[in-house]
This record gives sequence, structure tokens and C-alpha cells, in this order.
Amino acid sequence: MNKNLWLLAAAQGLFMTNNVVFIAINGLVGLSLAPLGWMATLPVMGYVVGGALSTPLVARTQSAFGRQVSFQIGLLVALASALLCAWAVMERNFWLLVAATVVAGYYSANGQLYRFAAAELSATAFREKAVSLVLAGGLAGAVIGPNLATRTQHWLPVPFAGAYVALAAVALLSMLAIAFMTFPPVPPRAAHAERGRPLGEIMRQPIFIVAAGCAALGYGVMNLLMAATPLAMQVCGFPFGDAALVLEWHVIGMFAPGFFTGHLIRRFGALTIMGVGVALYLMCIGIALTGVDLHQFLVALFLLGVGWNFLFTGSTTLSLQAWRPEEKDRAQAAINFCVFATMALTSFASGALVTTQGWQWLNLGSLVPVALTGLALVWLAWVRRRDHNPA
Repeated sequence: MNKNLWLLAAAQGLFMTNNVVFIAINGLVGLSLAPLGWMATLPVMGYVVGGALSTPLVARTQSAFGRQVSFQIGLLVALASALLCAWAVMERNFWLLVAATVVAGYYSANGQLYRFAAAELSATAFREKAVSLVLAGGLAGAVIGPNLATRTQHWLPVPFAGAYVALAAVALLSMLAIAFMTFPPVPPRAAHAERGRPLGEIMRQPIFIVAAGCAALGYGVMNLLMAATPLAMQVCGFPFGDAALVLEWHVIGMFAPGFFTGHLIRRFGALTIMGVGVALYLMCIGIALTGVDLHQFLVALFLLGVGWNFLFTGSTTLSLQAWRPEEKDRAQAAINFCVFATMALTSFASGALVTTQGWQWLNLGSLVPVALTGLALVWLAWVRRRDHNPA
């Protein structure tokens, strides 16, 4: 770890603080403002739809201006969109809130690139550990996010408006961290510089298919269950403080393993660790199906977080083998688009399913993408064995 990686880990922690607060309050605020109950998670969906729509623009900005300038632009958008969310809540304007979260998605599209920037700020031999440890910076978000949402819930006359104002301050802190970082300079691009292979060729590689698919499905299932948890717990009669506690332990599960996931990947391989992640998802669903007591929500969401860490860190590490340096901006944007598109679908589905079908059916339905993720890992292992042992 060097100064740049520590600062990037801090930025990751502040990014996750933003995300955790959004997850904790957007569904509840949406439920209080939405014309219909099934629209409750549209503000959550707006955040990831905005991220999906922003990925091509962010890729061009990263390529043209470099990491630092692009990250700072994203944080300016985070600052403005947080204040716009606060204004929307004060005015009790549901559709303005949705629009503000769509705008905030631009910040999310930038923040999702922190993990790739970590690999560029470390020696090649330590890329796995750098990615893992920067992701571990999100542990700060696990502690700060739920407590920030709880303590600022009644800052202003309208519930949770103060939480959005607090997120504007979080964006300012992150801008300060990025300002003190030093990134590799943007290489000058000649008129006929090598751009690498076409994106379609990169995406047809088995390793890219599995890395992108597992990242998207793993994030999608995690988002499906996480976004629904505050609503499900409210239906079960739990106070907001209990939901915040469950989300806190969930995000601890997401990022605490980052201190050793990189070491595990180097020792056992990315596919093996990703397979453990799939097993943890299955354990999470099994526990969630046993009941709706507080300890069942807490343990299930904690296991979901650890499973996500293994899947997402493994997918990120695996994906680094799928492109050449000149191809990274387009390839990383493609992976993030897959992640955001899946998250957009699950964000909408979580609110619609939990309010119409209930927590049990939501968990049963999540078995399908988990099974697909497991099959993708088996397929890539078979392809690698076949290529190494041709007939």
C-alpha cells in the first residue's frame, strides 16, 4: 500500500457511505412519496439506471482527461445531486427525487472504477491485493453509512432530508482525498494510435463473459435482497434502527474480507474463491427462508455481503486478464454497464416483489441467478481445462 492507494481506499469508503445511505433511505422515502406502493424503489432504481446511462460518457471522460479529473467531475455531480434530493424531499416531489437519483448515477459510474484504478496504482505482482484492499476501504461505509442515516434522519423538518444534505458533505471530503492523489499521466494519443481489438471481440472471450456475467449477477442478487431489506423489515414491524443495524453488518460483510481476499485469490485462484461466494449466497438464501426474526435478517445479509466480496473481487481480478492496456477504458465501461443494467432490473424488482409477493418469494426467485453464476464458473473451468489439454 502506498499513499495513493490509502487515499483511494478512503474515497472508496466515502463512495460506499453514499451508497449505503441511498439504499437505507431511498426505498423508505420512495414509499412515503410514491403514488403507488410498488414504485417505492424507483429512487433506488434511478441511481443504478443513471449509472448505466453514464458509463459511455464516463469512459470517454476517463480516456480524455484521466482518472483524477474524471473522478472529481463525478464528485461534483454527487454534491449537486445530493442537494437536489434534499430539495425534492422537502418539496415532497417524488419524480424530482427519482430524477435526482438518476443524475447521481454519474457519480456511481465513476466510483465503480476505483477498483480498476487500484490495479494501476500498484506493482503488477500485487494487483489482486491492491484491488482487494481498496475495496476493503468500503468498510468505512459500513459503519458511517447506517449511523449517518440514523443520526441525520430528523435534522430537517421532513424525515431524511438532512441525510441527503450530509451526503453533500461526504462528497466534499472525497474530493479532498482525490485532490491529494497522483495518478499515472494520460498518455498522449497520436492520430493513428493503436486502439486495440474491437469491443465485440473482447467481449466474446470466455474469460470476459464469465467475469462480466458473474460481476453482474453477483451484484444483481446482492442488490435485489439488500434493497428489499428495509422494506421487508418495515413490513415485519422493525424500527428503522434495526434495519440500519442489519445493513451495517451487511456492508461489513461486503468489505471486511477485503483485507485477505486478495491473498486467497493468489493462493487458490479466482474461480475457486468465486465458487465459495456462490456457496455463501446459497447459505444466505437458506437462512432468509427460515424466518423473519432480527437475527435471521442480520445473519443472512452478513453472509450475502461476504459472498458478494468473494464474487466481485474475484470477477474484477479475472477481468484484468481480458484486455490490453489500450483497451481498458472500453472494456471496463462494458463490464460496468452490465453490472448497472442488472442492478437497475433488480432495484425495480426488489420493491415490486417484496410489496406484492413477500420476502420468501423474493429469496426463492434469487436462486435462479445464483444457479446461473455457478454454472458460468463451471463452464469457464471446463474451457480452461479443454484448452490446456487439447484432444
